[in-house]
Parts: sequence; C-alpha cells; structure tokens
Amino acid sequence: MATEQSTIKKETLYLFILVAFLAGFIAGAIFAVYKLGPATTGGNAPQAQVNNDQNQAIINLEGEVTRNPNNGEAWTRLGNLYYDSDQAKKAIGAYTRALELIQPNANVITDLGVMYRSDQQPQKAVEMFARAGIIDPRHEQSRLNQAIVLHYDLHEHDKALAVLADLLAINPMAAAGNGQPVSSFVDTIKEAISKEGAPQ
Repeated sequence: MATEQSTIKKETLYLFILVAFLAGFIAGAIFAVYKLGPATTGGNAPQAQVNNDQNQAIINLEGEVTRNPNNGEAWTRLGNLYYDSDQAKKAIGAYTRALELIQPNANVITDLGVMYRSDQQPQKAVEMFARAGIIDPRHEQSRLNQAIVLHYDLHEHDKALAVLADLLAINPMAAAGNGQPVSSFVDTIKEAISKEGAPQ
C-alpha cells in the first residue's frame, strides 16, 4: 500500500512538473510574440493611447503645412503619419507635395510607391520604385518592392526577375523584411512561370 501511494505521489509530482513546464513555455512564447510586435504600437502602450497620439500628431502637422505650405520636411512627416495610419490617398498627396519641395529622396519615393500600391495603383507604384532606383542606384528596398508588385500584382514575372537580378548584383545576400532571401523569391517566380507555361 505504501509503495502504491509512493508511486501515485511520484506520478502526481511528475505531472505537476510537466504542467508547470508547459505553462512556463507557453507564457514565454506569448511574451516573445508581444515583445516582437509592430514598433508603431509604442511597446506596451494601449492602442487607444497610440491612436490618440498619432491623431494629435497628424492634426499638428496638418496645421503646420497649412501655415507653412512650403515646409517639405513637415509634408514628409505628415506623409509618414498617413502611411502609418493606412490613409493611402492622403499619404500620396503629402509625399507628392514633399517631393516638390525637397531634394529627390529614394526613401520618400519608395514610401510613395507603397502607398500607390495600397491605393490599388500598381503601375504607379512600379514607376515610383523605378524612380527611386534611378536616384539611388544601390537602393535595395525599392527594387525588392518593384519586383513584388511586378510579380504579384501585374504578373510580369520576367520583369520581376530582371529587377531581382539587379538587386542581387548590388547585394547577393539581400533579404526581405521577414528574412526570406531574395534568391528564394527568385525561385518562387520561376516556379510561377513554369506553372503558367505548363499545359492545362
């Protein structure tokens, strides 16, 4: 009887340890996911507070560009805020105005291209990404974005491959924001071309 009770206690103890371990692992995983969340959420700040701060910043900058319509830096910052708050049309307007006032800037033009894509204008997006690449021949993000739009939105796979070849010539180790190597994106496009060419 004592042996049976001892065995039951050991099994209960092992079960408790296992549950505690799993609980700790799950809690750690959840913490890691939240820690690695979008930078624009401001860490642990409540989303409502972030939105309020963002809205107030937009109001302030809208006032600034109304008072000083030739302030290219303010237009750029306003475009960034519209970008972050998913207001594509307003971002397009702000970035376009900024680019009339500031020196050509590949980053701003690339952001403008992203907003054109968000506004369902993929051809304009490609034009902006190409323009950014002309201004800065080593600008990687504009080339990657251009290839993405050419492949997924316009289905111009050969053009996408040509753009990626240029990108890999600049940086053979180039990668997307999620860490995916550009070389594997090339494989994805080639596979799509192969499937489209296969007999139905």
